[in-house]
Amino acid sequence: MDINLERKELEKIYGKISPFEFKNQLIDLAETSQKKSTRALLDAGRGNPNWIASTPRDAFFTFGHFATQEAKQSWCHEDLAGIPQKYGIANRFFEYIEKNHNYPGTKLLKDIINYGINDKKFNPDEWVFELVNGIIGCDYPLPERMLSKIEVVVHDYLIQELCSNNEPDGKFNIFAVEGATSAMCYLFNSLSANKLLHKGDKIALMTPIFTPYLEIPILPNYDLEIVPIIANELTPEGAHTWQYPKSELEKLKDPSVKALFIVNPSNPASIALSPKCTEELVNIIKNYNKDIMIISDDVYGTFVDGFQSLMSKLPYNTIGVYSYSKYFGVTGWRLGTMAIHENNVFDNLLKKLPFYEKKELHRRYEGLSTTPEDIKFIDRLVADSRQVALNHTAGLSTPQQVQMAFFSIFSILDKNNNYKKLTMEICHVRKKLLFQSLGLPLKMNKLDACYYCEFDLLEWANLNYGNEFSNYLKSNFKTVDVLFRLAKESSIVLLSGGGFSAPEWSIRISLANLKDEAYIEIGIALKKILNDFVSEWKKTT
Repeated sequence: MDINLERKELEKIYGKISPFEFKNQLIDLAETSQKKSTRALLDAGRGNPNWIASTPRDAFFTFGHFATQEAKQSWCHEDLAGIPQKYGIANRFFEYIEKNHNYPGTKLLKDIINYGINDKKFNPDEWVFELVNGIIGCDYPLPERMLSKIEVVVHDYLIQELCSNNEPDGKFNIFAVEGATSAMCYLFNSLSANKLLHKGDKIALMTPIFTPYLEIPILPNYDLEIVPIIANELTPEGAHTWQYPKSELEKLKDPSVKALFIVNPSNPASIALSPKCTEELVNIIKNYNKDIMIISDDVYGTFVDGFQSLMSKLPYNTIGVYSYSKYFGVTGWRLGTMAIHENNVFDNLLKKLPFYEKKELHRRYEGLSTTPEDIKFIDRLVADSRQVALNHTAGLSTPQQVQMAFFSIFSILDKNNNYKKLTMEICHVRKKLLFQSLGLPLKMNKLDACYYCEFDLLEWANLNYGNEFSNYLKSNFKTVDVLFRLAKESSIVLLSGGGFSAPEWSIRISLANLKDEAYIEIGIALKKILNDFVSEWKKTT
């Protein structure tokens, strides 16, 4: 195919479809180019990490063997086994560990069980049985929202990682879900179904932001008006800080803005909200918009030391959404949570609904309770996730919940943060390698998760060659030219920033999913394209 024709075909769809869908087109192009060379395809477009937390997995699979043995003790006939029995199961577990101490993960496994018994004061048989029954997966999740003891340990983990161990008064109720993406779907659905958001209502999005937060609100069944809160603060030199100036945050003073959605640390910039921005935001909410609903997606919080989610600063207003996928390398497991404080704006807004809407909601939930108006918002989320009528079969699969508990306690027991330091070092090293190969200085930022790098080509052009060159770029090229050349010439796939409501000339580079040396190759290839632009510009001056 003619190169110019390929380029024009990509330009036709660029900006018209999701950057993730556009990435698939680039992958096709890169794969075709790769077959004609000896290069490897480098897809830095998607954010799944290339590491896994192995020790808690060892513990999980060893525990699965113990659980199967327990089932066989109850009843065993050829390929059939019975249901585990609770009485005495804790003692049998410790006997199993003593006999099989050489099995993978047994030390952590023993520590996990002891954490529940000694630190959380769980009844030993009840604790071990919940995990055994859960990992076998022979019962429906009950409670549907989350298994009771697992919820307690996951609560501990969320307070540690998202609130820097600064627990607000009261506690959070947690709904275990199939990753943060399902949390997004459930939230938009339930906010609409429960009349907390109506068609035409204003919601604020702190941009740049993960693309579905831009795409879901404008679907016909929601049809919400988006108020962008733009991270357009710059340093005196003209570089992005990816923070929000006061003028942008003040848009939230408008009480007609019903909800605020934020990814923190951000995606694609990968920068946590600064203490200054957080303080300003908290003051605005508490003084001007006390009933605003906040959804804070904190999946990258574990990559920033001392991270504090808005759920710790504004617990009354905030639903904390979290996914285990990035930190533990479990994108395939689909492990996520929604945490809502027991005293929250969502329940209080439900009480303030007009009579006719309460009547409609009474009909929606009357099959669940004789007093459906008393059902809390988090429990409505659970019911709505199964179209209400199937509430009795709702809930995240119990083996997933057990794995979630194992990851949580593994992190809690890691008092020296050895695992955290390892994952953070991986991302920081890769960003350094990328910038070194680009020939650019890198200023370290303690708020930078370094999970992604958002590289603004016009910022680079302005800082290095001035407005004349950046204007030349805008007049003669488009971001798709860079993405096309990287895929065509180097079999490198990156995402455009524009689809995240980031600056149009920015590109997102995932620092998580390729080997270290790949970021040297990406930097070299990108630098060549930038130098080619400079050479072509100089010919015109």
